[in-house]
Amino acid sequence: MADSGLENPNAPVSAPEPATVVPLAEGVYALTTGGDPNTGFIVGERGVLVIDARATPTLARETVAAIRQVTDKPIRYLVLTHYHAVRVLGASGIGAEHIIAHRGTRDLILERGQQDFESEARRFPRLFLDIQSVPGLTYPDIWFEDALTLDLGGREVQLLWLGRAHTEGDTAVWLPAERILFAGDLVEASAAPYCGDAFIQDWVGTLQNVRGLGARSVVPGRGPAVQGADVGRAIDETQAYLTILRDTVREAVRNEASIAEAYAAAERALTPRFGEWAIFKHCLPFNVQRMYDELSGTRPRIWTESRDAALWQSLVS
Repeated sequence: MADSGLENPNAPVSAPEPATVVPLAEGVYALTTGGDPNTGFIVGERGVLVIDARATPTLARETVAAIRQVTDKPIRYLVLTHYHAVRVLGASGIGAEHIIAHRGTRDLILERGQQDFESEARRFPRLFLDIQSVPGLTYPDIWFEDALTLDLGGREVQLLWLGRAHTEGDTAVWLPAERILFAGDLVEASAAPYCGDAFIQDWVGTLQNVRGLGARSVVPGRGPAVQGADVGRAIDETQAYLTILRDTVREAVRNEASIAEAYAAAERALTPRFGEWAIFKHCLPFNVQRMYDELSGTRPRIWTESRDAALWQSLVS
């Protein structure tokens, strides 16, 4: 493994970075964590909406503490941008009255939530601080198909499904009056997209729908909140990464290359522009495997310990 240039996802790593509270508008806050998953919250007259919960209740309480520095209003809603364990399993620490997600997210939790929990905890143990505090899988009690509008009291929040992308069920949280977007992992900023459950070819097109919102501020899945011209740059860079990945692996498949050869080609193509991004080395093997599968028409497969191990072995053999 040392000679492969790959980052071993099971290797010990540092503790999670504390979240930084970033005010975006009156009553609208991002909690950014460098290259780790971002969250946020929105305050209205009737209560608070939280975007994503982090990986454990212990970490989620950091979000609640930030909220209580701003307001004592009740937490009405927790919105899950997608189903991945690092974003949803802290839900009990938020204590929201309702948990909302896209139907696709609900279906993925039912289908593969436990396997994802086990896989992500092995890959990113530092993100699961006090893992014993997780009571089990998180299930939404409200779900939607294309769009859902919430009135927090003096503030409209739109939950939008903009197309298949990072998963089948990504939710964008959009404030139309303020033109602020909590993008989940639809958009990244100086961090590699993770494509293990993605529809990569659709994702490139879905980003056009993200662009069409005309956001002034975007909270990406990972990396700093971006504003102004940096919004377009973050979308462009995410799209460029996915496009280069798609085109490189597609050419490798046309040439009947092995997965290891496709990986090597993608690494050569992506590293000069994106190699310094957060979690670049971690994501790349999973991203190449998913693109390789997608080109054969295979729906995203469930990641398990045996699949993780088999992938690593195929890339270093």
